[in-house]
Amino acid sequence: MGKYAYTAKFPLRYSDFNFRDELTPASLLCLLQEVAGASADELGFGYQALKEKGLGFIVVGTYCELLRTVRLGETVTVETWPLPPRHVIFERAYRVTDERGEPVALCTSRWCLADMERFTLALPDRLGEAHTNCPYRAEKSVEVKSWKIPRIEGEEKLRLRIGNSVTDHYMHTNNARYAEFFLDAFRMEELPRIKSFLITYEKQVKEGEELSIFRKDEADGATLEARTKEGVTTQMRLWFEEEHQ
Repeated sequence: MGKYAYTAKFPLRYSDFNFRDELTPASLLCLLQEVAGASADELGFGYQALKEKGLGFIVVGTYCELLRTVRLGETVTVETWPLPPRHVIFERAYRVTDERGEPVALCTSRWCLADMERFTLALPDRLGEAHTNCPYRAEKSVEVKSWKIPRIEGEEKLRLRIGNSVTDHYMHTNNARYAEFFLDAFRMEELPRIKSFLITYEKQVKEGEELSIFRKDEADGATLEARTKEGVTTQMRLWFEEEHQ
């Protein structure tokens, strides 16, 4: 038997692209979310299977290296597989390729298994046979130097109130939507091409909460934070192409 991977092909839509006809980070995160969910369903620990056990997977971070710009009209294939869990951390690898099979993005994400009734973290053995029989792969798609993003002072660039249209089945803001909020902290003329990004999630934000986006420009990109009155909820580190620095 070969190494396990879940693979899906996506003809990209007009709504997946920005004002420069480039695939947006939010759209890429949505593609990763789709294949992660489908793979988990296939392996026996998807949303519905876990809901019956009072469990759920919560994403805590995603890192992506963008090898080239994906343009309007392209079709991409996304491949994913789970890595062996380490204590309470579950990691998943992704490889995004074009119609010629050439990689256009390499990504990885970190998840935690949560007891949704007690709001505590759960160990892999709570998955039962789905964990015991899972064809984990140790192979990584990309290395992450650090999952930690330093706190910033920054300047407030955007303020918004969370509505129901951006919430998911856990009743908090969908992870991909934060990428849209963060990039809205830039004007069109300010935003260079992104070569990689890291987005991390600390606290859930629910409908009705007010979110403030802060931005600090760095020598090689920018760091952004989303905050409520209770503190930082989400961070994003962007690295830009050198020609735009």
